[in-house]
Amino acid sequence: MCLTKSYLSIFAQILVSTMEQLRPIMIVGTCSDAGKSVINAGICRILKQDGFAPAPYKAQNMSLNSYATPEGLEIGRAQATQAEACSVPCHTDMNPVLLKPTGEMVAQVIVNGKPVGNRSAYEYFRSDDNKPLFDAAYEAFERLNDRYNPIVLEGAGSISELNLKKRDIVNMPMAIRTGAAVYLVADIDRGGVIGSVYGTVMLLDEEERKHLKGIIINKFRGDISLFDEGKKIIEDLCGIPVVGVIPYFRDIYIEEEDSVVLNQKNRTAVEDKVNVAVVLLNQMSNFTDFNALQHDARVNLYYSDQISEIKKADIVILPGSKSTIKDLAIVKEKGIDQLIIEMRQLGKSVIGICGGYQMLGETISDPDVIEGSTKEIDGLGLVPLETLITEEKRTVQTQFTFLKQQQTCEGYEIHMGESKATNDVTPLVTLKDGTDEGIYVDAKCWGTYMHGVLDNQVVIDHLLAPYTDRKVDAINYKEFKNKEYDRLADHLRANLDIDYMYQVMKGELQ
Repeated sequence: MCLTKSYLSIFAQILVSTMEQLRPIMIVGTCSDAGKSVINAGICRILKQDGFAPAPYKAQNMSLNSYATPEGLEIGRAQATQAEACSVPCHTDMNPVLLKPTGEMVAQVIVNGKPVGNRSAYEYFRSDDNKPLFDAAYEAFERLNDRYNPIVLEGAGSISELNLKKRDIVNMPMAIRTGAAVYLVADIDRGGVIGSVYGTVMLLDEEERKHLKGIIINKFRGDISLFDEGKKIIEDLCGIPVVGVIPYFRDIYIEEEDSVVLNQKNRTAVEDKVNVAVVLLNQMSNFTDFNALQHDARVNLYYSDQISEIKKADIVILPGSKSTIKDLAIVKEKGIDQLIIEMRQLGKSVIGICGGYQMLGETISDPDVIEGSTKEIDGLGLVPLETLITEEKRTVQTQFTFLKQQQTCEGYEIHMGESKATNDVTPLVTLKDGTDEGIYVDAKCWGTYMHGVLDNQVVIDHLLAPYTDRKVDAINYKEFKNKEYDRLADHLRANLDIDYMYQVMKGELQ
């Protein structure tokens, strides 16, 4: 029997109403990239495994890596990943405020999944008018809290940035307003962890410190018992328990949202594999498009903006961009455009996704200067396509078939602009409603707006076919990620005092 979404929602609410209500929990950091998002996802999965109905929440996110909800709205990718860990559909209430930098210290502001305009960093972070956003974010939390139990909140950056404190809507002000039990994550891999933790705690006021229930030391390398003394020092100095020391890991795969992880990714070609180069753009978005490809045993995936490395690739991918015209101008300045054209002439593969698809076309026009001061720029001319940048943003999850094959694929679109073919073309994909999308020039050149297109094995196999006849077992990327959430939960259970955290959530410890 097939249940509609409304019936499933009713059942979920009944389940939440009958289970023990837990206090919200919040994961914050001493700095950016301390591992908050991953720990949040792991705790979400633990709570799910233990029979609760958790949901993630981050009041405000700044990221170029976003995702489309089932309703066709936009949120940060991290909260979509955390929702996956909870086994629930993502929703804008999980990330009510999203900032997408567009370059030149300006960001597109997205509230409840829809763009409401652009603001400069100074306007956003120095003005005193963020109360409406704070209220809107809290209302989203309340809606979420009515449907799920418990809510697992995430902070942003450091919780002790005093210069931003009055305008902060995501860290301790939200913890206080929601009554969340807060756990501070510190990255020991950076060094100076005791000073980092102590300084962060001491810069909090008394009310904020009341909500801080534990400290988590993350990314520890080596014998954890060697940090026993450090743990005691932190507890004595701060008066707050260290609830876990989490060993550094590389063998558990969780999608990252922050573009800082691009600095840790491969930058070079190798022998004996199909080399796939993703052109590293200044405003690159949705780099998660290539995660499934990265796990294919036949592939060496790397990111580069260096001509000497890109030219070694068998396949070149132009990825998405938040500022397509600006990034294309930089590609031209570096001579990467001519290199890609030459590689295409030499029989190598060139594909484009979203902004990269627009770049492969003949022209990109922006008469209303939505993206910047440049009104028109020539593309690479490899795909018969013209693009007009428009204010309207298309955001949608969808199913499709690839090159009219029977297998059902999944992906999502998030883009501004309308593209039209300049002559008769072969569509790359056909959407569930029968609409054609993308352009297939030949097996070695195509483009699409479809993010996640390379999450589908049929597309990967087609892309690699000209370069290898090696067969690999098809990966169900969804199943693969689901198993990794379980592995992450096991890792956290083994290294966190989960019993203590449950006691706090149940109100048995204050």
